[in-house]
Formats: sequence, structure tokens, C-alpha cells
Amino acid sequence: MTELNFELHEKQLEVLKSKARFKAVAAGRRAGKSYLACIMLILEALKDKNEHGIDLKHKEVFYVAPTLQQARDIMWNLLKDLGKDVIRDTHENTSTATLVNGRRITLKGSDRPDSLRGVSVSFVVMDEYAFMRPETWDLILRPTLADSRGSAMFIGTPSGKNHFYHLWTEAGSGKEEFSEWEAFHFNSLDNPILAEEEINHARATMSHQAFRQEFEASFSNAGGGAFKEDDIQYGDEPDADGFTFVAVDPNGFTDTTNLTKAAAARLDQTAIAAVHVSASGWFVHEIKYGRWGVRQTALEILRIAQKYHAASVGIEKGSLKSAIMPYLEDNMRRIGVYPNIQELTHGGKKKTERIMWALQGRFQHGKITFNKNSTYWHKEVIDQLLDFPNPLVHDDLIDALAYIDQISVAVYDHGFQPEEFEPLDDISGY
Repeated sequence: MTELNFELHEKQLEVLKSKARFKAVAAGRRAGKSYLACIMLILEALKDKNEHGIDLKHKEVFYVAPTLQQARDIMWNLLKDLGKDVIRDTHENTSTATLVNGRRITLKGSDRPDSLRGVSVSFVVMDEYAFMRPETWDLILRPTLADSRGSAMFIGTPSGKNHFYHLWTEAGSGKEEFSEWEAFHFNSLDNPILAEEEINHARATMSHQAFRQEFEASFSNAGGGAFKEDDIQYGDEPDADGFTFVAVDPNGFTDTTNLTKAAAARLDQTAIAAVHVSASGWFVHEIKYGRWGVRQTALEILRIAQKYHAASVGIEKGSLKSAIMPYLEDNMRRIGVYPNIQELTHGGKKKTERIMWALQGRFQHGKITFNKNSTYWHKEVIDQLLDFPNPLVHDDLIDALAYIDQISVAVYDHGFQPEEFEPLDDISGY
């Protein structure tokens, strides 16, 4: 029996080992997606039966690209090279490789839909799915998998939030109807053979949005348009005057232990924004975020408040705040730190309006500065800003940041007395 040896990096192995029937993979340029696709085509075609005991002898394996020429350019030589020990013969005219077990791998173009019909298929790879018509899958290829209970992989680099994005999002949603699906994401740096200096050169010469889409496999290129990356500025330290405030947008304290990475990624996160507010604007020290249990959430809030000597800590009103408070109070007594806790409300505004009102003008007029010495949260918050408003993506970090507007005003107003104020009682001041 021929022994096949393929070298795969960690992210490729994660996809290969997954038991999901349908896999949606968003991958950056040169991240190894074609190599992975080729290996999966070979391994699937070498099967005589699938896990359901169905005979696959007369079932095809398809590799589909936007055009047949693209399919040949991307896959044909790679397939012949990686599969040379198990390929019995190849047919150049039909772009078909027949393996030693008699099963065939055929390259196809989605621009020729008639060539995809009338064949029973056990496995299909749809490469660069973002550039295909979605009905190619829905109306043509999906039915070909029915009698074999076959599987499929959708792979490619994002192209904004089109049908590939929606499929990738649903694949990781954890919804019951997508229980056979799993979503994966890896960027160009996940490929160890790609030189880091090459990535750095691309980052320095390409636009931020193009780099994120092509190398980081980000879907944020076609964002909501409410915020622009050019309006984001960075600094070393805040002004000497002013105070630091902490705002918390708590989210469900879900145990992610038994969830897949893709399903866990769909859950909202708790976000804690620490912002220095002065007459010259906001200096964002840090926005910490994560999917924590209620005990850990309380501890993270207190750590941030202590780290930045917060004048006040605001927590969004609701049942989650009520759940946090007992643990927060216990930790205060244990550590001996007692920040001023304020309750934050929606103020009768929808979330979109509240975020826009609090942040858009400040960014446009250079009144918000990100701490360039604390960077782990930059990418997440920038992606959320550029995507906003989009109901399909997270906005937890910018929601917490927007709450600073409310809590800083509330504290600044405390104790303020206008000139015309006259107490009814001189002693009590009331």
C-alpha cells in the first residue's frame, strides 16, 4: 500500500481533522488553502466507502473554481505533483485524474454550470467561492451530493460581505440547521513557510483594508461606512488633566468548554473600556474583552479599575449587571479597592444611534486617541468600527467605548452648581 506524507501547518490540520460534513474556510493569500484543498481531494478520492457505508466507486470528486482555466492554473499541476504516487493516469483535455482505485478527480469551472449537472459526487471543493454565483451550490452542486450523503469544502479569500461571508457566518453560528457545518479562519502568517518580512512589506505598502482582506482574510473590507480608519489616531500617553473612566458592556456568561471554536466565536463578548477623558478628548488606554464566566468578569473589571485608578466604573443596566455585582463586591472587600460603580442605560436610544452619537463626531474631529503602547485590542475594535452598523457582526467593544460618553458626563456633572442656584435650606444645601 502506498504511503502518503503531507506536511500541514496547524490551521490546515484543524480543517483536515474536523468531522464536519460541510466546511467553510476563510484564508489569506499564500496561507496554503490550495495545498490543503488538493490533499483533501486526494484523500477523499482514495476512499472506497464513506462513514455511512455507501459505496463510492462510481462517485466523482470535484474541484470547482470560478472558471475552468482558473481551476487548471491553481490545481492541475499541484494535483499531479502531490498525487503522483496514487494517480493511475490523467486526461489533459478533460482535466481529470484517475486514481489507482479507479475513482476520478475532475476540475471544473462554475462559469460552465451545465458541466456540473447529472453527475453523482461524493466530495466537492469550491475554491474562491466568493467569486461564484451562489446558485452554483444551491441549485446544482448540493443536489449532486444527496445520494452519497457527500461533503463539501468552501474555501477562499474574502471579498467583502457577500454570499461567501454569509455562508461562513452561518457555518459557525451553531444554529441547529447548520449542525453539520463548521467555519474556519486562518491568515497568511499562519503559514510558517511564508516569510514574515514579506508580510511586513505588504502591510507597509498596501492599504489597510486591502491588507486585512487579502492577508488577514478579513471580511471587513465592505464595512458599514459609519467610521473611517483614517480618522483613528494613536498616541503615547493622555493629557495630564482629566480622569479615567471604565465602561463595561457585559454579555452572556456562556461556558464555551463544549463548543467548537467557530461556535464560540459567534458568541458576544464582555468588553471593558478604560478611557482617560480630558478637555482635549479621549485617550483609550485599553479595551479588554473576552468570553468569561461571571466570577472572572467581576475580577477583570476590578483589575482594570485598579490599573488605571478609575474615577468611576459604569456597567450596563440589566440582569447581567445584577449577576456581576455580588462577585464584584466580594472582590472589592478582598482586595480593598472600592471604585465608584455607576449604572449605565440606553437613554431611550437604539444602540446604533447611541454609538453613532457618542463616537462618530469624536473620531472625525480627532478627539479619540488609541494607546499605541497597548495594541492587542486594536484589530478587534477597528474591525468593529469599520463594519458598523452591521447586524451580522460583533459591536461589543465599540458599545463599551460609546458608554464612556455617558459615564464621563455623569461624573463631571456631579457636584456642579450653576450660578443661579439658591438653596432652600442654607444648612442642608437643599
